Amino acid sequence: MAVQQRRKTRSRRDMRRSHDGLKGAALSIDPTSGELHQRHHVTAEGFYRGRKRVDVPEPEVQEE
Repeated sequence: MAVQQRRKTRSRRDMRRSHDGLKGAALSIDPTSGELHQRHHVTAEGFYRGRKRVDVPEPEVQEE
């Protein structure tokens, strides 16, 4: 079993962890609707690369 020879300093520990932070999602703006979406994904309206690709059903409104 491996055992450390010397204790790592806070500085060395933090330098090692400097690459562990999460980055924000890469977002694009759809040219037709102008809404934000994830890159290489269809928008909520069903557009991909400026064209309507998927027919998205409208949400049903529940009346009470």
